[in-house]
Amino acid sequence: MLRLCSSSITRAELLRAASIPFLQESVDFDEDSIIAPTPKNFVYQATLGKYKVNLEKFGCSDYPLLVADTVVTAQGKILRKAKNEADARAILETQSGSEVAIITCMIYKTPRLELIDISSTHYFFDVFDPHDIENYLRSGDWQGKAGACMVEGFCKPYIREVRGFESTAMGLCIEELKPFL
Repeated sequence: MLRLCSSSITRAELLRAASIPFLQESVDFDEDSIIAPTPKNFVYQATLGKYKVNLEKFGCSDYPLLVADTVVTAQGKILRKAKNEADARAILETQSGSEVAIITCMIYKTPRLELIDISSTHYFFDVFDPHDIENYLRSGDWQGKAGACMVEGFCKPYIREVRGFESTAMGLCIEELKPFL
């Protein structure tokens, strides 16, 4: 059993699918104050911030702690969670026909072990159909998603090539975590 310090439904689904028992509770961390020169540095700082506040609140003596954060980048831009529909549209237009990197950082902590992993998955997307973008925006499924991106949903038919694990793109690299459990 581990403590997933994330409110992400997708991260919880990934743990369930991998048959990893967990309880889900977390303390929020404000990522808006982070200034980072690169997407990798941003996701590391966000994860480290979440890790510190959750470790202080819960410790790791009763259950190992698992914290993660994900960032999307395309055309040299960090594509954060969209604030509104117009922001989501602009983010999706940046990804359309581009190489998109989805970078996930996780920290797993037990009393004897600390694992820090930064993994990335690269997607090469075809150009998104404007009608599909509008339907996706109306659905609201983009809300709360890093880079408004859903590789398991909206983006799936546009994937031309993938380099990396889908679990990384979904918010938690299960393949890197499992050997340490």
